[in-house]
Amino acid sequence: MSLRTLGSRIALVLGLVACGGAVTQAQIEVVEVGGYLDDASLAYIRDSITEAAAEGRQLLILQINSEAVVGAASELEETVALVADPPLPLVTWLGPAPAEADGGVEEILAAAPLVAIAPNTETDVTSEVEIPSIRQLVQELDGMAIGRYPPVQTITDDLPDNQEGVTTFPVTFTQPGLWHRFTHLGATPEGAFFFLVIGLTIAAFEFFALGPGLAAAVAAISLFLGAYGISVLPTNPWAVAAAVAATWLLAASYQKGGVLIVNLLGTALLAWSGFSFSSNPAVRPGVLGVIFAILAVLFFFLLALPAVGRARFSTKTIGREALVGQTGLADVDFDPDGVVSINGARWPATAHRAAAIKSGDPVIVRSVAGREVEVEKAPT
Repeated sequence: MSLRTLGSRIALVLGLVACGGAVTQAQIEVVEVGGYLDDASLAYIRDSITEAAAEGRQLLILQINSEAVVGAASELEETVALVADPPLPLVTWLGPAPAEADGGVEEILAAAPLVAIAPNTETDVTSEVEIPSIRQLVQELDGMAIGRYPPVQTITDDLPDNQEGVTTFPVTFTQPGLWHRFTHLGATPEGAFFFLVIGLTIAAFEFFALGPGLAAAVAAISLFLGAYGISVLPTNPWAVAAAVAATWLLAASYQKGGVLIVNLLGTALLAWSGFSFSSNPAVRPGVLGVIFAILAVLFFFLLALPAVGRARFSTKTIGREALVGQTGLADVDFDPDGVVSINGARWPATAHRAAAIKSGDPVIVRSVAGREVEVEKAPT
């Protein structure tokens, strides 16, 4: 929320307090929509209009700040038709600055019986009503006929004693529900990319950390949000595949002790994926969001995971080279990787798949590669 919007709301609340409770039912509703408008967002606009009419609202203001519509054309067409012929006086307002509207969003904005635009906003839609804030817009609409409806009354004369100035009727602000807002955290290209790669990275972190925990839940939630964004946005499937491949390369590099060329290839794939995540030029990934996601992934693989590996798998009394020939026990079933305990220390290990090593089997170390030991079943 911008400072301008917050200031407008504070002014409206002060105006309502000044009314002394003369009007208890909000007569004016402001519906806020932003971000990329998918099918759920377009349905929310339509539902808000019909519900406002059913509740007897005198006026509905649709506050818009969106770059593009990513929902189905039929959903957009239905929304534009309702905005053009609403069941109550309806005004669309692009604001506050620096709000923007483009493409299908402009169709919704321009379809309303009355269009208002805040100064310093980005759109090709023109309007004679240029209003910087909701409070000023509500005051400006007083006595104005909107579409086929009679003039609306937005200013009340019912002021407390010794009170001067202008007070509007009660105004209520509505936004989509919590679930809508939660799922739409991933409904931008940079958001979907971020949650996808972070979910994959944390899943890899949990795998190497051995054992499900809080990180597994975070990974699941992140992957859900990333999947939602991919499902509603015009997504480049090759970019999604590149993100998965990049995460796999970085994980494989870590498992092998850190291979520079593999790390560089993984980072390059990750960067290409982030900036190519959208298949629609009008739906552009945010540069800072993509860079932040890439840095977060690199932090996990290059710093966090090695630190966890040192904490869990290192010991001051056993050198890695001295492990060759040592015997121990498998802590987990190998597939073909696993973990072994040797002289009281746990080590990440790998074995030939044909060895079929199970948890509790005796093993012997044959070689050491980076942080990983190669084992086989010990002769019995």
